[in-house]
Amino acid sequence: MKEIKFVDVGEGITEGHLVKWLVKDGDTVKEDQSVAQVETDKAVVQVPAPIGGIVKQVTKEDGILHIGDVVAAIGTADEIKNYKIGQPAAAAPKAVSTVAAQKTTPGAAQASKPKEVIATPAVRKLAHDLDVDIGTVTGTGPNGRILENDVRTAAGKGVPSHAAPPQKFSEVLEQKHEENIVREPMSMTRKAIARNMEESWKIPRATHMDLINATELWNLVGKEKKKMQDERQVHLTFLPFIIKALVEALKENPHFNASYDHDKQEIIVKKYYNIGLAAEAPDGLKVVVIKDADKKSVVQIAKEIQQLHDKVLKQTIAIEEMKDTSITITNIGSLGGGFLAVAMINPPDVAIIGILSMRDWPFADNGKIQIGKIMPFTITFDHRVVDGAEAVKLGNALKKYLEDPDFLEML
Repeated sequence: MKEIKFVDVGEGITEGHLVKWLVKDGDTVKEDQSVAQVETDKAVVQVPAPIGGIVKQVTKEDGILHIGDVVAAIGTADEIKNYKIGQPAAAAPKAVSTVAAQKTTPGAAQASKPKEVIATPAVRKLAHDLDVDIGTVTGTGPNGRILENDVRTAAGKGVPSHAAPPQKFSEVLEQKHEENIVREPMSMTRKAIARNMEESWKIPRATHMDLINATELWNLVGKEKKKMQDERQVHLTFLPFIIKALVEALKENPHFNASYDHDKQEIIVKKYYNIGLAAEAPDGLKVVVIKDADKKSVVQIAKEIQQLHDKVLKQTIAIEEMKDTSITITNIGSLGGGFLAVAMINPPDVAIIGILSMRDWPFADNGKIQIGKIMPFTITFDHRVVDGAEAVKLGNALKKYLEDPDFLEML
């Protein structure tokens, strides 16, 4: 018999949501057959059967999983019949006879059993830093989860026992508008976005804004779009060209293709070009990654964007396809609106490029007013790593390539 547990998959993931069972309770499955879908704050993953046998569902659909929780057990009919969580059926008779032989006092077995500690890595680290034995802390969170304030209270640095804790804003709101509010649980993705944005807000940032005359780009895509669709089944957009132009601009301004190491006070300059793309999903924003964009053609990038977008919509995107960005683009213009926007940096990137809607605007050319396809863009950047002058240089390089018909035709 084998238990399937929700294991630590890295990336700081501590919680999951069992979205869907792919087999029924009592079904017979083969080794490596997918039995369930679990959503983490990074992606929806398939849970495979470690062995063949009969499935015993332990966690129900829509259930929340924490590291170490049992999802299911798989074994023979007899093993499943006698199964208890954490105790394979084969071991059960031995455990019963041992307990019967030792004439222990009532409650002795329970007293010797170590307390289960439910806490995130951040809370465990806080307990270590404050020299608190986390095993002695009483958790006030869901299912006894130990919260940060529980640790601080145990260390004597939380709310004093004699002082009433201040009433939370949400509690006041509920008391005042009890019948006119609804609490909506956040999806795993929404929780991840919230945490990521809190980290992003700590970054001292500034924003550079400018306009690109994208008339040549507009004409090129218009000329090639139908041909790409008919001959290669590729949906050609402006984005692959923007990615290729950005890669060239980054080669001239490498500190934007970087991360900041706060502990060592160093800039980590990356010699690879993994371009993150913010993608709208049913459960919230995700960032997919075009790996090694400098080594791919416009057509290859266009096809990959299409494939990644389909996976996001179907919620089959893998964690590996959302990791390891070197800079991120948010294509706000694809939503059909917006004039200028200051995007949030995607840590640990140094910058994010916001692309706005392309539209007909007047511009001056050799003293004459003309109408062209003008595309606004913004560069929001980590001011610890780069300065405004460098952002202007990056923006100018991006403009140079996207306004150059020879460069565009060469891609």
